[in-house]
Amino acid sequence: MEGVPMSGFMMLSAVMFAIGTLGVIIKRNPIVIFMCIELMLNAANLAFLTFARYHNTPLPEEFVQRNQTHMTGQMAVVFVMAVAAAEVAVGLGIIMAIFRSRQEVDIDEMNLLRG
Repeated sequence: MEGVPMSGFMMLSAVMFAIGTLGVIIKRNPIVIFMCIELMLNAANLAFLTFARYHNTPLPEEFVQRNQTHMTGQMAVVFVMAVAAAEVAVGLGIIMAIFRSRQEVDIDEMNLLRG
């Protein structure tokens, strides 16, 4: 296969995941934390697509006759994107509810919400 080797894509995925992890650990703004979580999910998507692209298992004969391919990596990416969309919707809803009740959103103060 020509072009960028698999290790290049995997290194990019690892760097993206590490930046997202550091952002989640270091930052205190919940919006930035959500963006870092999205960066981590996109790094996982890149890894899924890399493995799907460089997967060298031969296709069964019935797939070859119908011009079908393995779509496992692509299906995993669609699933991760659906989970990410649900996470953003729920998370932003919680952040908006906290902001409306307290007029501020501070990660250190959110532990006071326990019942």
